[in-house]
Amino acid sequence: MTRLNRRGFLGGAAAAFGGATLGAAAPFNILPARVHPAVVSSVNGLPYMEKALERLAEGDDTLDVCVWAVNQVENDPEDQSVGYGGLPNEEGIVELDACCMHGPSNTAGSVASLRNIKNPVSVARDVLLHTDHVMLVAEGALRFARSMGYPEENLLTEASRKRWIAWRAARSKTDDWLEPGEKFGTGAPRPTGKRETGTINFDAVNGKGEVSGCTTTSGLAFKVPGRVGDSPIIGAGLYVHGKVGAAGGTGRGEAAITACGAHLIVEEMRRGAHPKDACLEAVKRVVEMNTIPYLLDEKGRTTFQCQFYAVDVKGRVGAASIWPSPYAHGDGDGVRKAQTASLYE
Repeated sequence: MTRLNRRGFLGGAAAAFGGATLGAAAPFNILPARVHPAVVSSVNGLPYMEKALERLAEGDDTLDVCVWAVNQVENDPEDQSVGYGGLPNEEGIVELDACCMHGPSNTAGSVASLRNIKNPVSVARDVLLHTDHVMLVAEGALRFARSMGYPEENLLTEASRKRWIAWRAARSKTDDWLEPGEKFGTGAPRPTGKRETGTINFDAVNGKGEVSGCTTTSGLAFKVPGRVGDSPIIGAGLYVHGKVGAAGGTGRGEAAITACGAHLIVEEMRRGAHPKDACLEAVKRVVEMNTIPYLLDEKGRTTFQCQFYAVDVKGRVGAASIWPSPYAHGDGDGVRKAQTASLYE
């Protein structure tokens, strides 16, 4: 493989995102048999799939398309799990996490604990394009975003602020602080309250079999400040390999991190598994590794939810979760909502 120097790659890549495709500037291009463009995501990506498929058919770069799709959710104040209007941490401050991976170049970018910037996934893409790093966090991520021209704004909407005030007034065992010895003790499951863990993962393949993906979130509602879940972690909330496929997840981030969920899915697809079956293997791994007493019910079943989504370079998609859950996907037959394969009924 011809090695590009950093200046040449960054210059070409930046131009690619301005109009041409990033694939044209990538070190190598994967060209499997022709496939029909396909997309898969958490259900909140459904409204943007038709346009995403149109852009893929027109030749837009797969990462451009994924970033565009999740930007729409980040900008929607009604979605309180992502971007603007996301539910804040326990101090009432919105902290955002995101990452992206570009299959044709096998490159990645990520930001975590980013405040005051509406579109963290766009910042993550700029980390990919303009630095030799993969992840920037907290104040460093914010300074980088400022340097790239992103405006700062208050991300806490009035609706989210009211949700936070209500949670704060009623908090007790619905927060993230444990009693001494509780993690390794016995007893009834912890009450979960209304602790949203929603996110959006969006993965795509184009007609040449090129894949990319993005994951972005405001994280666990009312989390401990500085908490980072799986969404910005390469290999946990997202993983892409240009010769295999893309996968990502939503749900309890701590569980996806310890199981290396997205990486496991891509490795299963590398061995020949269908994306649905690969996602189900990641779900089984999450459940296998969850031995925390307060996260098990009286039957020994995992009480939380994790969902995984995947697409391979052949254009096949699939999804699986611990408990039944909807997801969205689109291909030559249109866009639709479907039910994940699930471990529990």
